[in-house]
Amino acid sequence: MPTQGASFNPDTDIPSLEGKVILITSANSGMGKQSALQLAKHKLAHIWMAARSPEKGNEAVADIESQIPGANATFLELDLCSFDSIKSAAKAVLESSPRLDILYLNSSAAPPKLTKDGYEIQMGTNHLGHALLLKLLTPLMVKTASSRPVRVVSLASAARKYAGPEKIQFETLKSLEGVTPLNRYVQSKIAIMLYPQEFTKHHPELTIVSIDPGVVSTQLFSREPGDEQVLHLQTELAPKLVRPVEEGVKNQLWAATAEGVASGLHYEPVGLAKNVWEWTQKELKGQ
Repeated sequence: MPTQGASFNPDTDIPSLEGKVILITSANSGMGKQSALQLAKHKLAHIWMAARSPEKGNEAVADIESQIPGANATFLELDLCSFDSIKSAAKAVLESSPRLDILYLNSSAAPPKLTKDGYEIQMGTNHLGHALLLKLLTPLMVKTASSRPVRVVSLASAARKYAGPEKIQFETLKSLEGVTPLNRYVQSKIAIMLYPQEFTKHHPELTIVSIDPGVVSTQLFSREPGDEQVLHLQTELAPKLVRPVEEGVKNQLWAATAEGVASGLHYEPVGLAKNVWEWTQKELKGQ
């Protein structure tokens, strides 16, 4: 996929998106906002720009609409730390949108703490919060898929390569003990990478993929005060490897719009993807 994204020109290679509705999380900055900006150039019917902060979210909407005349963007308040907020956001979409063609699930880093529902914040927001949003919006996307293809694109990371032999320590996901900030972030990215493998078995009518954007110049590290590993990445490695967000977003745009994208990318050893699926379903039961 990286080679596809690297040669992908959003201005010329994104087809007409006329009539399509798109929802992007973390759309107030970075990869989310850049995706919205590029996609809005291609005749979208509507774009939901989800973010936690109304002030920043509405500023992003105004910026998109000022740069792209005729763009139809709406701010959607969404706090991925809260199941209640996620349910409220999904309800707003379901009540006002007749379709959903593309869902972007953008994740980031955060200071160590627990979510409002008791999960370690990296896994709770990057994976589980997005998994709940996906669950709630799936019926609308299945309905849309009866007439036009639907894509779900999750933002993974090369950080998964730093995982230990256990990959995901499920017993640590409701605690701040026993795992470093970097490993918590890595665990969430592994879950993001694996979840599409199982999701596509249950909903083959939808195309879901996870993508690796490379090392992109976003605000991620500025939000993560971590251990020495995180500090090393922030001060030593990232400045030498980062690409501008305008380049990093290309893989994400390619995955959402190009033909021939297969569902369930980023494969790992057999078994762990199923464990991620089963844990997620257990935690979201009744939500």
